[in-house]
Amino acid sequence: MMLEAPILWASIIAPPLLALAILGVSDASKARPFAYLLALVLAVPAVLVMAAYALGYLGEGIIDPLVIDLRESGIGTLVLFVDGLSGPVVLGVSVVTAIVAVYSLKYMAHRIEEMRERGENPPGIGIYYLLYAGFAASMLGMAYSGNLILFFIFLELSLITSFLLIAYYGYGDRRRISLLYFVWTHIAGALLLAGALLYGINAGGFDAVTVSQGRIAYASIPLQPVGAGLAAGLLVLVGLLVKMAVVGVHMWLPYAHAEAPTPVSALLSPNLVGLGAYGIVRFALPFFPDLMISLSGALLALGLLTIVYGGLVALKQADLKRFLAYSSVSQMGYLLVGIATLNPYGIAGALFFYLSHAIGKAVLFMTAGVFITELEGLRSIRDMGGLARAYPALAAASLIGFMHLAGIPPSFGFWGELLIVLGLVDSLGYSPAAKLAALTIILIIAFTVTAAYSFITMRRVFFGRPKYGNDKGLDEFKATVVLVALLGLFFFAVAGPLFGAAEASATALASLLS
Repeated sequence: MMLEAPILWASIIAPPLLALAILGVSDASKARPFAYLLALVLAVPAVLVMAAYALGYLGEGIIDPLVIDLRESGIGTLVLFVDGLSGPVVLGVSVVTAIVAVYSLKYMAHRIEEMRERGENPPGIGIYYLLYAGFAASMLGMAYSGNLILFFIFLELSLITSFLLIAYYGYGDRRRISLLYFVWTHIAGALLLAGALLYGINAGGFDAVTVSQGRIAYASIPLQPVGAGLAAGLLVLVGLLVKMAVVGVHMWLPYAHAEAPTPVSALLSPNLVGLGAYGIVRFALPFFPDLMISLSGALLALGLLTIVYGGLVALKQADLKRFLAYSSVSQMGYLLVGIATLNPYGIAGALFFYLSHAIGKAVLFMTAGVFITELEGLRSIRDMGGLARAYPALAAASLIGFMHLAGIPPSFGFWGELLIVLGLVDSLGYSPAAKLAALTIILIIAFTVTAAYSFITMRRVFFGRPKYGNDKGLDEFKATVVLVALLGLFFFAVAGPLFGAAEASATALASLLS
């Protein structure tokens, strides 16, 4: 369905333009009207996607009418769209960035004041919101893109804005950590760009999706895994795996996500990292199908290893934000396992899991931010305990967040995990009994580790002997956390039409692999 107006382009241009209006504002109270306006603008894509689901349009996709034809220059067609594959991604980015925009008001006012008391001179909240708006818009642009060059441009914008947010407002040795983040993520970007250029030179363009007669057309040109095609495929895949922070190339993530200002952590960990997985689905699968088929076993093993390794290391963490960072490493393993199945169930499950992770991890990082703000910088899990009495609403929201990570109903993570397992079973077919038994045991271990780090941490933080006072009350700051958690339950209830659209698009993609 072609939209009547360029709503998708407007949704990525409007947030930074709005932020210019408060560029010089240093008082958080004066930024309040803007924060709510920014939240409304960032929520528009989510409303659009849900309307398309309800009306049955998302299976065929919705397309922005502003199409930039650069085929003569060899780049291809720059078009923004949402289909069943990108729908869960757009929902995750839109919902979380909108609500965290309001959450940022109190948190960043506290953080900026804290830095000034220590003799530092951080940029005011106007600069924060300008960078925040650019970061949010660039992630939406990545989710909308069907052209690899356009995807890369938005990726670079997201990395630059998030780097500056960490460098200006982060914790600890934030300049060194932001530089570590910058180097690793730009290594990923450089690999992706090199592979993209090599692909474009040999394929004659960079389009995975274009528009034909007002409808989405999956128009990629597959390359064989020999010579330039092999090099291009490996470069693109490795670059996106570094972006996902799978085990072996994950070292940068715990530092950056733990020491970023918490509203930024709530976007980095659930949204930005998972977009690497979306990039594999949108570009690596259709551009290099034979390579992906040949590597599917290795990717499956890497995904399972990532789940178990990230979860075990998360269990050892004493710092709550660092625990959440390592749990993100573990969660990326689920996305990779779903992708490695190379069938509609697994691919749709991976993208469902993206939305689940976006909701669940945002709730948990935002909860950690409340403790930092209201309990004198509290981050140590060892110093927590009994917080359910002081923060009953946050305890309930966090329980929902952990249920998303573990895939327990009524969290949306249940559907993602179920589809990933169905995809894995379907991809194995009539495999030898020994192989099926080994994979079953590994899956049980992976699920057990995820449940263990989720609910052991829930117990350590919220139960036991109370160490803090009575109920602090549910104000605007904490209400945003509860709202994100409730939306996760809502998405669980409406998963049927979401799956129909995702399966249709995933089936079209899987047909390219055959």
